[in-house]
Amino acid sequence: MAGIFQRFFKIAQSEAHNAVDKLEDPIKLTEQGIRDLKKDLQSAMQSLAEVKAIAIRLKKDADDQKKLAGDYERKAMMLLQKAQSGDMDGGEAERLATAALEKKEGAVSQAQQLSADQEGQQGMADQLQNKVEQLKRDIGKYENELVTLRARAKTASSMRKINQQLSGVDSSSTLAMLEKMKDKVAEEESLAQAYGDIGDVGSSIDQDIDKALQAPSQSGASDSLAELKKKMGIEA
Repeated sequence: MAGIFQRFFKIAQSEAHNAVDKLEDPIKLTEQGIRDLKKDLQSAMQSLAEVKAIAIRLKKDADDQKKLAGDYERKAMMLLQKAQSGDMDGGEAERLATAALEKKEGAVSQAQQLSADQEGQQGMADQLQNKVEQLKRDIGKYENELVTLRARAKTASSMRKINQQLSGVDSSSTLAMLEKMKDKVAEEESLAQAYGDIGDVGSSIDQDIDKALQAPSQSGASDSLAELKKKMGIEA
């Protein structure tokens, strides 16, 4: 992870120092760093393709020179064979055969040089291939870490908001408010009962009158009691 942050400091060193306490800035810097690495990856892959293309071309040229050397050797042999069979002057055949062998040696030398250059290019291509693969792995690793960083940042932001809300709650004022509500409810209940008692007082006389009128008459029972006492000789 050190390499990516070194890039961040090269790009925006002052911004990184001024935004240490802001949670969003490291994420933005990481995203920018990954984008820069992907651009580097594209450039590296293009360079790799170019180096490989040069190596392929050098190998083809070396093979062509080797084939050309073989052709010159065969031509020299054919010239000597013609001279031996009498179809051609011996001196002329040897002169041309010597020239063909000189061409062969030049082609061999050129093929050797091209092969050496091709090996050098192939070595560079192999090294660049390894770096490209390592860069791919690094980008994948940083992208995975960025996913985790985003999740952690979201969780931390939510926790911060919750803690800020909880820290702003005054428990004593809330308790005092609840006590006031209890007193208010008790007051309302007492007032409702008082109004009920007032209604009962206004109707009590009428209730007494109705009750007296509904009571059974006691005169019959009194007369029977007087007669029983008289019969028994009890004075009233």
